[in-house]
Amino acid sequence: MTTKVAFLFPGQGSQNVGMGADVFAASDAARRVFTTFDETLGFSLSDLCFQGPEDTLRSTINAQPAIVAVSLAYLAAFQEALTPHNSSWTTPLAPSYTAGHSVGECTAMVASGTIDIKGVAHLVRERGRLMHEEEEICPGGMAAIIAMKEDALQQVCEDATQQCLQQLDQTTQQHPGMGRVVLANYNAPGQIVISGEQKALDTACALAKERGAKRVIRLSVSGAFHSPVMQPAAAKLADSIATTQIQDATYPIISNITAQPITSASDLRSELSQQIAESVQWTRTIEYLASQGVKVFFEIGPGQALAGMIKRITKDVDIINIGSVEEIEKAVARVKEF
Repeated sequence: MTTKVAFLFPGQGSQNVGMGADVFAASDAARRVFTTFDETLGFSLSDLCFQGPEDTLRSTINAQPAIVAVSLAYLAAFQEALTPHNSSWTTPLAPSYTAGHSVGECTAMVASGTIDIKGVAHLVRERGRLMHEEEEICPGGMAAIIAMKEDALQQVCEDATQQCLQQLDQTTQQHPGMGRVVLANYNAPGQIVISGEQKALDTACALAKERGAKRVIRLSVSGAFHSPVMQPAAAKLADSIATTQIQDATYPIISNITAQPITSASDLRSELSQQIAESVQWTRTIEYLASQGVKVFFEIGPGQALAGMIKRITKDVDIINIGSVEEIEKAVARVKEF
């Protein structure tokens, strides 16, 4: 096949109660993914995905493994559907590149052959636990800022941070995220997410409105991801990653941090630990893939958030969603046309 394709995987915020239930019922390969996660984590993550409750599923410590499990289940079912018995299809579809938004990068690592399902289950559960720990120590949040120029929004964050740092008691030991807010997710032109400690975030949101942002949308996440609030979690996660079996990637993974391809196990270890406290360069990721001739983007997992971003970043590409059994059937038909 000459068509270049990329497998893309969503991050936290795409979860919903009931996700994955249809593919669990329809696919042996998907059931094996869920069973592996359940057995590895020691509780029924699959029941939490299918039945909730929503508050428990939304918690960082659960949402991250849940999204990865569901995304991998749909990927497994899709590849299984491409290789039915008595078919001339002998090799599942191989991507030219993989990428994931935030925790979706962990899913991309499995798709690229760098880590197995048991390993990623342990890793994303610990990732979520450490990030949740920082949420409790230094409460914060995230907000999408719509239709504000990057340099103006950068100035908003700098001014808000300066205001809040001046108000802190400098004589006491401070968390590295206290009083700070930063540009966190470069999702698409005209949509940048800011993230930070709660007072700094509130200050930045108010300044953004004053200075002309079209909309300020608070995100339904419980912490200041991809900001200095997560620096202690990044350091602890590096220790966990050091004992995780990771190998070189079969298919290049586009880094959240640099928007460049990485394949070596050592680079991947560094990426995974650092990215939870660094900005997600999603706009540049899609621009890079398009520049390399990728014409078909598969968004594999719950929701269609990535598809919406891609449409705002680049034109003349096909976006195929795989987040239901019905969408798998449509995707298989599309692949056979390549």
